[in-house]
Amino acid sequence: MPPIPILIGAAVIDSINPCAFGVLIFLLAYLVKTSKSKIKLLIHGLTYIFAVFTTYLLAGLLLLPIIGGLGRTSLWLYGVIGVIVIIAGLLELKDFFWYGRGPSLTLLPGASKRIKLYTNKISGNIFSAFFLGVFVALVELPCTGAVYLAILSVMSLSGVNATSIGWLIAYNIIFVLPLILILFAFYGGLSAEKIEVWRKKNRHIMRLAIGLILLFLGGWMIQTALF
Repeated sequence: MPPIPILIGAAVIDSINPCAFGVLIFLLAYLVKTSKSKIKLLIHGLTYIFAVFTTYLLAGLLLLPIIGGLGRTSLWLYGVIGVIVIIAGLLELKDFFWYGRGPSLTLLPGASKRIKLYTNKISGNIFSAFFLGVFVALVELPCTGAVYLAILSVMSLSGVNATSIGWLIAYNIIFVLPLILILFAFYGGLSAEKIEVWRKKNRHIMRLAIGLILLFLGGWMIQTALF
């Protein structure tokens, strides 16, 4: 297990990813325009967030023993994953200095159009909101999954047990916490435009924080593989 402050810090930094913020803001803005019911907005938003949480948690529970098994076969695989994590960190740092130039960690190609298409169909169906949350969690993995992969790899060194599963649940609760805060800000009357302005203004700082934690975790993994 990584030290608890590092695990919590990684979860907090991962939770401020601009990709996750942007999709939720679009969803809630649409619900505000299409429904006069604030309760409906809250229910659909919470359903969406629960779907994201569940998808990430299940992905972690699936990957944790797989990564652990590969690591027991060859510790060098942790080093390979560490290199991948460092490359992802460098891409995030690139976006801090030159946002939008060159390769970036973004949603899968075509995902934005599909998200908008599915969002236009969820206003009257709670199951559609859940499906959208699952879909978004999967397609945004290239943008948000690097920190998660690093944490799962470090956690797998201790094996799969009640402690690691408990902290995996805690990690994912922290990951969706900003989405819950944004949802209740909408519920309280804050406009989508103001939150979107804040997201765009601070996305460089978000990228910087994510990049630094990725470089740290990647270096830790390589050190573990070598020594």
